[in-house]
Amino acid sequence: MVYSCGMELKKYLTGLTTHERQKFAVSVGTTYGHLANVANGYKPLNEKVCVAVEQRTGNIVTRKDLRPDDWHLIWPELQEQAVAA
Repeated sequence: MVYSCGMELKKYLTGLTTHERQKFAVSVGTTYGHLANVANGYKPLNEKVCVAVEQRTGNIVTRKDLRPDDWHLIWPELQEQAVAA
């Protein structure tokens, strides 16, 4: 099964050095191998790590990017924010 993950994570990771990728992965609570699998559409990213990625990247990679098919079910407040804006 291939997961539809936004390309933003892949682009973000590509802009980092190997050491920075490892450090980033640890800082969001996972491994670089798992993030690479997510970026290539092989695995989904759990909700807790999605939030950490969004925060750590300063919203460059968002929860919507990481969970495009179900973000509105997990974080309904994001949908409300979009309507208010």
